[in-house]
Amino acid sequence: MDITRGQLLRGAALAGLAVTSTPAVAQAWPGSADAKGKRRDVPFRGVTYGVNSGESPTTGWEARRMRSDMKAIRERLHANTVAVMGDGVERLSATATEAAERGLTVFLQPRLGDVPEAEILEHLAESGRVAEQLRKDGAWVRLSVGCEFWLFVPGIVPGENALERVQNLLKGNFDAVHMSRELQRFIGLSARTGRRVFKGRLTYGAAEDDEVDWKLFDLVSVNYYSHHRKRRDYLRDLRTYQAHGKPVIVQEFGSCTFVGAPEAGGMGWNVVDYEKDPAEVPARIVRSEKVQADHLVRLYDVFAEAGIHAATVYDFVSPDSQHNPTEPRYDYDTASYSIVKAVGQGKNWHWEPKLAFHALSRRWCPQN
Repeated sequence: MDITRGQLLRGAALAGLAVTSTPAVAQAWPGSADAKGKRRDVPFRGVTYGVNSGESPTTGWEARRMRSDMKAIRERLHANTVAVMGDGVERLSATATEAAERGLTVFLQPRLGDVPEAEILEHLAESGRVAEQLRKDGAWVRLSVGCEFWLFVPGIVPGENALERVQNLLKGNFDAVHMSRELQRFIGLSARTGRRVFKGRLTYGAAEDDEVDWKLFDLVSVNYYSHHRKRRDYLRDLRTYQAHGKPVIVQEFGSCTFVGAPEAGGMGWNVVDYEKDPAEVPARIVRSEKVQADHLVRLYDVFAEAGIHAATVYDFVSPDSQHNPTEPRYDYDTASYSIVKAVGQGKNWHWEPKLAFHALSRRWCPQN
């Protein structure tokens, strides 16, 4: 099944999980610098890029757009890394190859869900072979064997598909002991599958509370959406991942585009009322590109100070969450994590940079 995070999370919204976002003014933190005043940076820094087929024929992955996006990520955003995520081995391969040819470090993460385990593992093996060939050809590529398996792999949490599993998690309709045991079992299977086909560095995209046997992997990877008022609390969190003695990857971090979104963390999308037709953004939600931009740069500076090995912002573009500058209640980009906004209808839609794109570009520009 080809599923986007937006489709998945809308299912959770219908399950009735509400988030109250408290508007807050972002605290200004100075940039990270070492004892000599030299700016610190995360060695591998960039964005995630999805390759799924989209919710309509005009919003899915398309080779021409992808090539243009990789050029912008490298030359305009000044990123040196891209995390290529999704399903479809051909799409994953084409995107990872284009990124590598542009000199970007690639984290390749197949995300096939809602099919039997054997199909997920075969999809992983095929994706791993793509990564291995790129590695042999000289590309800087890492393989992530998957993401948050409790959500995407049938049998760990009850439900015929990812949307049902989200609803069962939210309602408490699951066996925690069974979930933990099956999660560990499938992580082990995926690690062995990845090792069999890929000889480079291996990792797994864990949620913050996942229990993972990191001895199976070369890199510790986490999707990090926590929010703290104080920098030291972020540093404390990150030390728990660094305690495994391996390089730490923040594979996802981000914020939606409204006042209070950083506090909502990974649930910022939930402000949209999907029970209405068409769905609406409530009037109490105030769009703010500045809040998103400030949060992303602040977190990046924390990661740099903490000595994080790699960090990729979720997400580059969300074609199914279009920006509507004249009707705030239908401005779905407000509840999007992307650092560019999708503008226009049909096949001629395009993206325009948000303030977050410009802020990260300045932060990552080698001349600054």
